[in-house]
Amino acid sequence: MSAPVTTIDLIRHGEPVGGRKYRGQTDDPLSEKGWGQMWAAVGEHKPWQHIVSSPLSRCHAFAAELAQKHALPLSVDSRFMEVRFGAWEGQTAEQLKASDPDIIARFRRDPIGQRPAGAEPLEDFLARVAAAWQDLLAAHAGKHVLLVCHAGVIRMTLAHVLGIPLARTYFIDVPSAGLTRITVEGEGPEAVAQLRFHAGRL
Repeated sequence: MSAPVTTIDLIRHGEPVGGRKYRGQTDDPLSEKGWGQMWAAVGEHKPWQHIVSSPLSRCHAFAAELAQKHALPLSVDSRFMEVRFGAWEGQTAEQLKASDPDIIARFRRDPIGQRPAGAEPLEDFLARVAAAWQDLLAAHAGKHVLLVCHAGVIRMTLAHVLGIPLARTYFIDVPSAGLTRITVEGEGPEAVAQLRFHAGRL
């Protein structure tokens, strides 16, 4: 008997109101542009049997509309929220660099040691996303699931699944409304995961 294959599509939310910034857990909704990006990314495709979403409105509002459109069940898991950025919440890169031009480059080179004041530790972020991921796989083994989430969540998932060092996770670009597909063959510790594509479209 062949092992079940679970397919998880992870989609980052589109651009929120206020444009690009270190938003973290600030709950800004999708802009009109962001809604357009999301619908363009999924088109009329409906391969999923279940949708899971971050509770933040820039993810959940689209997930709810997509679930309603295709009569799909929707679950919300707060562990798939974006990382908490502490003092950087709500700040654009330009605002941060105005007083320290190298601040973003230092953070990307060393996201563990150069965290913003009050930010969620990267190790804690990885642990909560990895736990949520494992629970998602256990709950939906053999199914095709869409996870509507955030750039940081996709980075942590890739780090967990592929063994990417945490210090290198901000070298991964995750565009607005970009799709990442991971398949997992089998269940439990013997399962084999594969990255099928990243930052793509259906």
